[in-house]
Amino acid sequence: MHVPLNASGPLQGLRVIELAGIGPAPLCGMLLADLGADVIVIERPSAAAEPERIGTGAALNRGKRSVCLDLKTTAGREAARAMILSADALIEGFRPGVMERLGLGPLSFTEPHPRLVYGRITGWGQTGPWAHRAGHDINYLALSGALSIASRSGQAPSAPASMLGDMGGGAMFLALGLLSALLEAQRSGQGQVIDAAIVDGLGTLSSLVLAMGSEGHWQDRAQDNFFLHNSPFYDCFECADGKFLSLGAIEAPFYAQLLQGLGFDDVDPTLQLQSSEWPALRERVSERIKTRSRDQWMNDLAGLECCVAPVLSMDEAARHPQQQARTSHVMVEGHWQASPAPRFSRSTLRTPQVGPKPGEHTEQVLAELGLSLPQAEGLT
Repeated sequence: MHVPLNASGPLQGLRVIELAGIGPAPLCGMLLADLGADVIVIERPSAAAEPERIGTGAALNRGKRSVCLDLKTTAGREAARAMILSADALIEGFRPGVMERLGLGPLSFTEPHPRLVYGRITGWGQTGPWAHRAGHDINYLALSGALSIASRSGQAPSAPASMLGDMGGGAMFLALGLLSALLEAQRSGQGQVIDAAIVDGLGTLSSLVLAMGSEGHWQDRAQDNFFLHNSPFYDCFECADGKFLSLGAIEAPFYAQLLQGLGFDDVDPTLQLQSSEWPALRERVSERIKTRSRDQWMNDLAGLECCVAPVLSMDEAARHPQQQARTSHVMVEGHWQASPAPRFSRSTLRTPQVGPKPGEHTEQVLAELGLSLPQAEGLT
């Protein structure tokens, strides 16, 4: 059994090798490390001297061990191969073909390590005419159709940076695939390749919208769709202090209480879904909410079940009483980090920490593989 540093959590005893990358691959590795896995990230020798790249950072490497190897050299590739042979799973986020050119593709492990679960994360997938195209979160959202359902009438679509595509459609589905394959491998004795494409994950995340469409409950015309920020009861509205209040009173009882809280006794709540009534009422709601500050509204509406919440900055969110009560965020060396999720009734998860310096555990991990320090020289 592999015993990671500060071993804890339901994945204790699981070893995962991660090839350093950006975005979803590091987050997937972090999720597994949070849950107790021994995640070892292989970084380039130049990583220690490079400025922080977008999509990387010490926080995404928390709980992992870091090894620097030069995969352009035979010795470096052989050391990486030895590490992979010692692991239960691998995570890589390169374009299709890169690992094969390094001699580290999944077929090279079929015989020596048949139980290996080989996790691959890309934007477009390992196959198809776009497989080798460059792309980023916004592109994957666009092609999947998800961006079209994050728009306002007459305005360009927008979505939260990186969360929906890279992290939701990418990292989370890669983690699900890895754990599913690892569970299956316990029964079959055979590993397999996980082809996690961000656009595929986004398609699955769109299942509710697709289902609503098939049932006639989704309107493509933004003017008739309350999800697309055109109604008076499902949107964010500016308050007197320039901050925003989110309204989500979709169901009739919540809508009725929202009208009560706003003082709109003259509005018929049974006409809620008549989109022809929305523009005029939306203007009234907007003007009304601008008469008080965000926090005043939260105080005044506190006793009502009307689905409201303040739009908080990332720092405000970490300090909110609900988040504090659950210790959802912790301060690590002056910076907020989100605590591991989800929670378990018995297993204790790792406490968030600063990630290791690039190559911090190179000697330790190579020694575990039986490589003496003289042999390790020249690998990094």
